[in-house]
Amino acid sequence: MSIHFRRAGSGEPLVLIHGIGHRHQAWEPVFDRLTAHHEVIALDLPGFGNSPVPGTGMPADMAATVAGVLPVLTEWGLERPHVAGYSLGGAIALELAATGAAASATAFSPAGFFTPAERRRALAILRMLRANSYLPTPIMRVALRSAYLRALCFAPLMARPTLLDVERALGDALALRRGLGFNAVARAARDYRFDCLRLSDATVPVTIGWGDRDRIFGVHQAERARAGLPAARVVTLPSCGHVPMSDDPDLVAGLILETTGAVPRTERTVRPSPTSVAGQEDHFTL
Repeated sequence: MSIHFRRAGSGEPLVLIHGIGHRHQAWEPVFDRLTAHHEVIALDLPGFGNSPVPGTGMPADMAATVAGVLPVLTEWGLERPHVAGYSLGGAIALELAATGAAASATAFSPAGFFTPAERRRALAILRMLRANSYLPTPIMRVALRSAYLRALCFAPLMARPTLLDVERALGDALALRRGLGFNAVARAARDYRFDCLRLSDATVPVTIGWGDRDRIFGVHQAERARAGLPAARVVTLPSCGHVPMSDDPDLVAGLILETTGAVPRTERTVRPSPTSVAGQEDHFTL
């Protein structure tokens, strides 16, 4: 399997895994903060970014996805690396921890804690974003020069979309358009639910962070993670969306490094804000 990646830094290895339709550049806001403590490998999942669809086709389910990642880690000489991911990547990080293949796992808004209705809603939003990415590239480039239009386009993913520059926004849109694995991963998600029992006996550190302005998977899903994984550290991220690295790089990098043990743990008692309750997650503008 051919996997594109960026690798830098030194120390205990840390693998970063992106979400559906994205690319390894999603981790750019925190990459240098992490390489100060770890050898960091940010990868493009098969069928996304610059990684092609495998010759045998996309994995049919999460088990096959994880089974495909493990030999790649072995090929890179990584034995039980630390892992961090968001959305789809967050679920993969938890699955790797459950199999004993990770030294620690940090998952931001991980897939697998949704109801069927919430899953359908999330995929509907992502499919709409992907449909918008098929506008001609020159038109998108001009449109994304407007901070207002960038905010409209990326509001479902980020709480502070105006922090994106034009080139990053355009690159993310093109990655969503070109992600040939998108439909296969969306189909595989139909029957996916994270089995908390598989991680209940794990002895590795696990942190789950959830943005209180997550419009893809509402922050109320963090309560399901907290109930199902009592040994995990579950933290609500203030003023962060579904892709929190862009909203608060310091907070995200800090949580990852605390989980890996690279820096001392800070007590965080942040709870969901009044505007981020489950019943209000459906209201946003595109």
